[in-house]
Amino acid sequence: MTLNELRYFVAVAHEKSFGRAASKCFVSQPALSIAIQKLEEELGVILFERGKNEVSLTPIGERLVALAHQVIEDAANIKAVAQTGRNQLDGALKLGVIFTVAPYLLPDLIPALIKLAPGMPLEIEENLTENLEEALRLGRIDVAIIALPFSPPGVATEFLYQEPFQVIVPKGHKWSKRESINAQEIADENPILLNVGHCFRDQVLEACPELNPDNHMPRTNSLETIRNMVASGLGISVLPKDAMTPRYHSNLVVPVPFSEPVPFRHIALAYRKSFPREKTISVIKEATMKIRGNNTTH
Repeated sequence: MTLNELRYFVAVAHEKSFGRAASKCFVSQPALSIAIQKLEEELGVILFERGKNEVSLTPIGERLVALAHQVIEDAANIKAVAQTGRNQLDGALKLGVIFTVAPYLLPDLIPALIKLAPGMPLEIEENLTENLEEALRLGRIDVAIIALPFSPPGVATEFLYQEPFQVIVPKGHKWSKRESINAQEIADENPILLNVGHCFRDQVLEACPELNPDNHMPRTNSLETIRNMVASGLGISVLPKDAMTPRYHSNLVVPVPFSEPVPFRHIALAYRKSFPREKTISVIKEATMKIRGNNTTH
């Protein structure tokens, strides 16, 4: 058996679908199915019950998937453990970052990390929270920058910083000269949201409970596309404050603060509890504090 076969096994067990598992593993469905079949033949057992719309683990599959997960995690740590015998900050770090953080944090974080750990280049995967959770479990990434809450089994988190939200409106909008906006007022306008699957969408809906996600609101997968739709006059939206820094600001969009209590999110670093390069966690936290100053209130 191979590590890839075990990774595919764990992915199918989690997704309960060969198609979704293949997508998460970045392989074709036929290739994944053949690998699972080879693994079953080698072990001499059936790992999955194949239904029309869903697959489920057999009793022996239930017992073996936990072992497979542990083997994958141990394999991912072999190189990292060897690294600790030299320098934990020497060698590439596989970093996952959620879509709504990566463009706004990484341009400042990377220069800071180059100064603190020049021998630690970043291999970056930008993705949704659920996909980064999967990547952590399969050892495809070492650590991830996500928004809390985030508590998968076997994963630890370290708080990085708190980020408030802001309303954005088109230039000339009736709210453009307001000092603040109450969260309950958002539903009266034409709000533009991220698509289902983005944790920031869920956080906005939690902060503005009057919003009805079933309404036919404009949706996108990009905060920058939201900014451009607002600039065009299509509606209003809510962005994390980091997305409103001068580097990204548009003169066609006006940010308006929320009234108290201001909604916010907690950004954190997540990693497997068994991950042996603990100094990399410390250096990312240090770099984040350097670039954000005192804006790290928990």
